Amino acid sequence: MIKSLSLENLTLSKAFEPPPDPSRDAPIQKKSHSIRGTLVQEGLFRPEGNSAAGNDLWRIATEPYWITKEELGFLETLGNQLLSFYQAANRLYLDSVHGRAPRWVAGYLDQGKPESVVEYGRMNRFKQDLPGIIRPDLIPTEEGMIATELDAVPGGMGLTAGLSIAYASEGDRPVGERDGMVAGFERMIRAHASQEDPLLAIVVSDESKDYRPEMDWLGGALHQRGLRTRVLHPREISFTEEGLWADRERIDILYRFFELFDLKNIPKSELILYAAKKKQVAMTPPPKAFLEEKSLFALFHHPVLQEFWLGHLGEGTMSQLRRIFPKTWIIDPREVPPYAIIPDLTLENRPVTDFRQLGEATQKERQLIIKPSGFSEFAWGSRGVIAGHDHPEEAWKGAIDRALQSFPTTPHLLQKFHKGKKVTVRYYDFEGEREVAMEGRARLSPYYFVDGKEAKLGGILATVVSTEKKLIHGMVDAVMAPCAVAI
Repeated sequence: MIKSLSLENLTLSKAFEPPPDPSRDAPIQKKSHSIRGTLVQEGLFRPEGNSAAGNDLWRIATEPYWITKEELGFLETLGNQLLSFYQAANRLYLDSVHGRAPRWVAGYLDQGKPESVVEYGRMNRFKQDLPGIIRPDLIPTEEGMIATELDAVPGGMGLTAGLSIAYASEGDRPVGERDGMVAGFERMIRAHASQEDPLLAIVVSDESKDYRPEMDWLGGALHQRGLRTRVLHPREISFTEEGLWADRERIDILYRFFELFDLKNIPKSELILYAAKKKQVAMTPPPKAFLEEKSLFALFHHPVLQEFWLGHLGEGTMSQLRRIFPKTWIIDPREVPPYAIIPDLTLENRPVTDFRQLGEATQKERQLIIKPSGFSEFAWGSRGVIAGHDHPEEAWKGAIDRALQSFPTTPHLLQKFHKGKKVTVRYYDFEGEREVAMEGRARLSPYYFVDGKEAKLGGILATVVSTEKKLIHGMVDAVMAPCAVAI
C-alpha cells in the first residue's frame, strides 16, 4: 500500500550529542551537507523546513543503517520466499473461486469490494500475473525479523534509489550498490514488456501525489539508462481503439502507481483497465485487489489451510514465513458455534470465541494491533492503526466495535504486536552543525524486483523513530537511510 511521509510533533528526548571529536566532526559535516545537497538537487528533499529535524521530511543519517552479513543473507533469501507466497496466495484464491479450496477464502478476500474490481481480479487475462515489486515492512526484534505487512504498490522506491546514490557517492556501499534500485526496476519492467524498446508510463494518481517528486526522479533515471519513460497523471493519457498514448507515443507498459480502492476518483481508470484487459498495454502490478489484502497473513495461519500452504511452499519456506508473519485474525462479527473457538486466540489462557471478549483484556494483555485489511484509504501508513496497549480500555473497546461494524465494507485485522529492539543511529543537526545520536526502533523495507521467476533485492530503506513512538513510519523526526553491511 502506498504510504505517505507524515508530519508529527517533534520529539527530541531520546537524542543526545556525542562527545566532540574534531577528527570526525569535520568529515561528518562535509558528508552530511553533501548528501543533503545531492538530495535537494535531485528534488528528493526540500531545502527549507524544520530546523529541529535537520530539514523538512526526515533526519539525514550520517552513515547507513548497518546490518550484519547474516541479516543480508536472510534478506536476500526472503525475496524468493515471498514470491512463492504470492504465487500460492494467487492459486488459493482462484481455487476458492472455482470450489477447489474453501469458498470462504475468496469470500474474505472479496469482502467490501465492488463487483467490477472482483471481476478484474478473476479475469483469465491476468490469471498468472503477480506484482512486479514486493516490499515487506520488517521490524528487527530481539527474536528476529517480523513482517508487519507486504506492500505490492510501495512508495519510497525513488527515495531509496536516491539515498543509495547519495551515500555511495560519499564512499559508503549500500545494499544493492549505487544503482541497484533503478537497475532492478528497469529489469522488472523489461521482463513485462514484449518490445525491445518499450515506452513505459508511470501513472501517478492524485491520491499518490506526495510521491510524484520521487517518481519524476525515478522516471528520469530510467530514461538515462535507455528505458523510454514518461511519468503521467491519468488525465494525461489518451485512449484509442489501438491502445493508450502519451502525446503521440504509444504506451507499451504501464506501471500502476495508484490504488484500486481509489478507482472511482481516477480519471480514465476504466479506459486504462480496459486497455490492459484487451492486451493493448501491459500493466503491473495487476488489478488483483485480493493480493493487496493484509488478511493473507490470517489465511496463512489458518489451521484448515495448513496442508495447502505446505504443499505449495515446502517445509523450508513455510517454516521461515511462520517465524516472520505475526499471528493475525480477521475480525469477523459472525457468531461461531458453541463448540468452536477462534484459532490460537486466547485471553488469560482461555480460548476466545467472540472478539468482543478482548475488550476486557488488561493493558498488558493488549499487545495487539487493529488495522484495516486493505481496499481503504485508511489501510496505508499508520492511518487506521490502533495499538491496544497504547489506548485506554474504553478506546480499545470502541476500536473493536468499529472494526466489527465495518466488516461488510472494510474488514479489519487483529494482529499480534511485536516490539522492535532498540538501536542507536546518528543523524546530522544542520542548525546546530553537529552530529546527534538517537536511540530508537527500526523498520526495514527491502525492495524486491521480480525478474522472470526470481525476486531480486535492489536496496533497503531503514526508518528509525525514537523509542517512545509506538508505530514506525516516515515522520519529521524519523531518521531514514539506506542499509549497508557492517564490516
